[in-house]
Amino acid sequence: MASLTAVEGVAGRRVRLHCLAHAGAGVASYRRWPVAAGPDVDVAALVLPGRDSRRREPRITERAGLLADLLPPLLQAARSGPYALYGHSLGALVAYTLTRALADAGVPQPLFLAVGACLPPHASAALVAAAEHPDELLLPLLGELGSLPRGAAARPGGLWHRSVLPVLRDDLRLARALRQAALDPVTGGSVDLPLLVFAGSDDPLAVPAALEEWRQWTTGPITVRTVDGDHFFAGADVLPALVGEACRAYEAADAARTAASASAGGVR
Repeated sequence: MASLTAVEGVAGRRVRLHCLAHAGAGVASYRRWPVAAGPDVDVAALVLPGRDSRRREPRITERAGLLADLLPPLLQAARSGPYALYGHSLGALVAYTLTRALADAGVPQPLFLAVGACLPPHASAALVAAAEHPDELLLPLLGELGSLPRGAAARPGGLWHRSVLPVLRDDLRLARALRQAALDPVTGGSVDLPLLVFAGSDDPLAVPAALEEWRQWTTGPITVRTVDGDHFFAGADVLPALVGEACRAYEAADAARTAASASAGGVR
């Protein structure tokens, strides 16, 4: 069973920001977020099996397994106060899938869903399609993203090939399954909440223009923004600052609506 892992930083913030990493990764991308996101934001990472503290657990490649693992702790967190989700690349598909499941469960919805470096579910994704390709075809695609190690670590049969590449492959299989589920009218479809979309200016996998098509995946307001960087821009300070600002803004607006509703209800 998954647990919510607080990234090192100040705990007990007003808005809980749940973050999900790109394929093959753990929480390292979000180490700087507790400070960079600014005040009143508690950054937490949802860790998938097969990496970090869960590296000995079987990896997940299907939607049902994902929901069985990650949804229960999120359901509990959803009832504990305002929260939001950010997912990067594969993490964006995971965050979208969880948001749909949270809506079906009838719990309080996130203030917003934020996704980065990820094509919308209906778009063709070359890297996802390469999950079953032999190494000689998959590795060049990973190289274009800057995902390959250098030096001795890159040798065939080396540590990276034995420990990281299998995780990447299974994460790509999960991404494929989540894209397919998103296109199913029973398990997929649009979300009904604000959607924030972030693109890297130099991302060869998810170019900014293509990310505009996320508009098809929400009935709520959408903001699409390009930030400096390649596919892995989540590790810089600009993105967490923007997402943290959104947390504070949406929470303030939600609190104002709640106060106005309470005030109107008290007038007789």
